[in-house]
Amino acid sequence: MPRRPRRSATIVAALASAVALTALTGCSSFADPADRAEADEPTGSAGVSESSGPSGSSPVVFTFTCSVGDGSATETYTTSAAVWEDGRTSCTAAPITGTQPSRQQQSALDAAAGDATLAELAEGCAVSGTAPWTTPVRSREQANVAAGLERYCPGHPEIDRLRDALTVYRR
Repeated sequence: MPRRPRRSATIVAALASAVALTALTGCSSFADPADRAEADEPTGSAGVSESSGPSGSSPVVFTFTCSVGDGSATETYTTSAAVWEDGRTSCTAAPITGTQPSRQQQSALDAAAGDATLAELAEGCAVSGTAPWTTPVRSREQANVAAGLERYCPGHPEIDRLRDALTVYRR
């Protein structure tokens, strides 16, 4: 009797594709269909070694290395949402693929007006429970960074607090 192909291999492949898509989209949301189309384009290999730096085309995708506890232990994440879930407050972002900012990333950089790099915006987007998400905006530089974060990660769990702080500062 011939053996039927195992469905588990198909399920595993589908799950792997879903995980890869989630890793590439990170904390972005897509108000503009053109941004979604751009993010759906192939971005090169995500299996880049740490020493080789980013490769491929836009958008730039980051991995996050976050402190765990008071010691030197760290945890690495591929999405901001995973960092939010674990409640990390100190992370660094390193590009793993892509060389040009997406439209959304460029919009965030424009709003930051030179007061934050793309990596700094990605780092800010990944953390929660800490500044700039929980503190008042008191300077032009902080307002620029807040405006950049508002565009970079509109799905952040503390976006309403950030928007409120920005509104109060602008009055």
